[in-house]
Amino acid sequence: MTHPSMFERIDPSSLNLKEQVVSINRVTKVVKGGKNLSFSALVVVGDPAAHIVGFATGKAKEVPAAIKKGIEAAKKNLRKVHVLHTTIKHPVLGRYGSGLVLLKPAPAGTGVIAGGPVRAVIEAVGIPNVLTKCIGSNNPHNVVKATVNALEQLRDAAEIADRRGIAIENLQ
Repeated sequence: MTHPSMFERIDPSSLNLKEQVVSINRVTKVVKGGKNLSFSALVVVGDPAAHIVGFATGKAKEVPAAIKKGIEAAKKNLRKVHVLHTTIKHPVLGRYGSGLVLLKPAPAGTGVIAGGPVRAVIEAVGIPNVLTKCIGSNNPHNVVKATVNALEQLRDAAEIADRRGIAIENLQ
């Protein structure tokens, strides 16, 4: 049995989505007549109240068009994250490529201790207190993907009890 959000498509129209641009990259393609300039934008969208997050890249000749495309693509790539009231349930290590992101629960009042790309994802999800550490690559694309990978590993107590076939009270 896999994670439920892998199958269920989340409808973006019913959510109060906030978008945040993580990085904008100027890219060129060398052609016969010279260089073709275009822009690539990495965008994170999320609903902090519903603990839903999505990310995507958009590419276009102008920056605003690239951001708009990224937002539209991110809305099609939303996933639900299991969180406690003010933090995450357990420490978790997300990995994508050589990018590793460690997320640790933190007591109330700590705030979000995170760098740029990780902070964008954590704030989009709406986790108020968490400690994070980027290990390995600090490429924004890989760090965002590793952070989302870490958040997907968070499990709900009911889901774990169901998977093990025992009552929640007996869970250790």
